[in-house]
This record gives sequence, C-alpha cells and structure tokens, in this order.
Amino acid sequence: MLDQPFGISMRPPAERAAVLCGLAGWLPPRVVTNDELSQRLDTTDAWIRTRTGIGRRRFADPGQATSDLAVEAGRLALASAGQEHVDAVIVTTTTPDRSCPATAPLVASRLGLAGAAAFDVGAVCTGFVYGLAAAASLITAQVADSVLLIGADTYSTIVDPHDRTNAIIFGDGAGAVVLRAGHADERGAVGHFDLGSDGTGEELIMVAAGGSRQRSTPGPAEPQDRHFTMRGKEVYRHAVTRMAASARATLTLADRKVDEVDHLVPHQANLRILRTVADDLGLPAERLVTNVESVGNTGAASIPLALADAAAEHTIRPGERVLLTAFGGGLTWGSCLLTWPTLPPIAHPHDSGGTQAP
Repeated sequence: MLDQPFGISMRPPAERAAVLCGLAGWLPPRVVTNDELSQRLDTTDAWIRTRTGIGRRRFADPGQATSDLAVEAGRLALASAGQEHVDAVIVTTTTPDRSCPATAPLVASRLGLAGAAAFDVGAVCTGFVYGLAAAASLITAQVADSVLLIGADTYSTIVDPHDRTNAIIFGDGAGAVVLRAGHADERGAVGHFDLGSDGTGEELIMVAAGGSRQRSTPGPAEPQDRHFTMRGKEVYRHAVTRMAASARATLTLADRKVDEVDHLVPHQANLRILRTVADDLGLPAERLVTNVESVGNTGAASIPLALADAAAEHTIRPGERVLLTAFGGGLTWGSCLLTWPTLPPIAHPHDSGGTQAP
C-alpha cells in the first residue's frame, strides 16, 4: 500500500456552489481498429483486447490540432446548457497546440467568447478533475458565474506510432461541461474533492523533450525523447492504489459510504485498471461506467467523454450520485463526488463526429 501524501481536500460552501448544466463529447471521425494497428505492430486484436479491453479508438486527421477538437466539444456543451456566454474557459490538456501561448484563449475566441478569462490546466490524465476543481473554485469564490471546462487531447501527435506498448492504448477526443453558479443542495452541484501529487514519480509518464529541461541541455534531443513514454507495470500499481485511495478520501469528506455511490466514472486508462479499482472499492461491476473499449485512453477527455456516453445511453439518471476518480502523470490524482443533474438529451459522441442530437 502506497502512503498517501498530503493533498487538497475541498468541501463545498454551505450556499453557493458550481452546478453542472451542460455536457458534450466530440470525437474525430477517423476510426482506428486493432486490426489496423496489427498491420504495423507486432500484435493482434485478441492480444490488445485481453490486456487493455480496447477494441478501437479515434485519431485526429492530419493538420487537426487539440484546439479543433476542444472547439467542437465546447460548442456542443454550450448548446447543451442553452448558453452563449460564459465568464471563463478552462482547457485541460497534455497536447496543447503550442508550448506558448495556452490553448484556452484561442478556443474561447473561436467560440465567440472574447473577453472571457481563459487558461490551461496541465495534470495529464487527472486534468479534468483538476480543471473541475479550478472551475468550481472560480464560481464559489464569486470570480465567475459560469465556466466552460474542456478536456481535450490528441495523443496520436505525441505517441510513437511504432511503439507497441503505448500506440495501442491512446486515442484522441474532447469532452466538455458547463458549470453555473447555484446552490449546494440542488442536482448537479459539484461536491467534495480530493487532489494530490507525487513529483518523485515524474519519469513514470513523460515526454522528455520539448520543455526547458531538455532545451537547456547541450546538444539536440534524442528522437525517442520527443515521444510519450510510460512505464506500464509501475503506472498500473500507482493508478489502482491512488484512484481507490482518493475515491475513499472523497467519500469520507462527503460522509458517504461506498454503497451510496450509484456510478463510478474513473479515468479510462484501460479496462483492467478500471475493474480493479471498482473491485478494490467494493463496487459491483454494473456501477462502473466505461467507454474505453470504443475510444481508448483519451487523457483529459476521458472522464467527460465517458459521462457523455453514459448520459446519451441513459445509464446515469438525475439524482444519482456519481463518483469521479483519475490518475495521471506528475504523478497526479484526484476525485470528486456530485449528484447528477437533469440535462437535455445528450448526443452520443460516436454519432456523426459528435453532432448534437435534435
């Protein structure tokens, strides 16, 4: 059992709270099956499914950047919320369009949200939970009355396509939510958070080149350092332990028991990790929400995409308690508990590239 370092625990205020009022997911149209990957990698569909549970994923088209996916998801989320304006835009991503400037201001501009505060959050696969905490804090602190939060990643741009270990896992996509100011006792209110990190494990999940550390070192970067790397066995152990511990900490803050959770929505790392976390928590399989089978690991987009899938399929119903938990590079981890709101019909992200349902 790994020790749990000190982190951040957040309790919602008695009155003002951030309330989820819009949701959407968007996937690029290109479907990449296991069979297609098997043509260039020493693997098979059966091998990939057995070890990851993944059958297919989406890749962005050439020239398509993270901001392009984020704009599509953001536009649909705003439509879901029935809003044309928000006070702030947060984009959480590991694959920003550029190292400078942040991607969020561009996304805000393209969405017609000129003047809105806009910034990026970088917490790798924990990014959406960290971004949700940041968005909720802006609202509860009365800095903003509404926030658009987008998780978007194009891992196909940083994963070595010939890396048999990682190329089979990751996909591209974007998911978004809109939060508004409301009350802590209404459906959709974002509740308690647990956040943490352990920087001693930074090398477990990394892109070594491109930052100031590599650029300040004499000589050119090695070609392999430009690609995403991950130590799978060590990450597996950390992911299971950290997500389960963080989920329990969040339930303790909320004074809730595990059997009061209607749905667990973890970061969609791989199916084996998700099932192990649910088993560790003592949650039955039918309460675990997954879509990794059809989209792969989409990084910061994975939780909102899973929520959009579940909402479109009516798996999650208004009033049910939903526990989010994630683990990512950094190392980072985090969890959040919320009560599901009543939302308009949500389009399935797989339908027509994420087009909003009529």
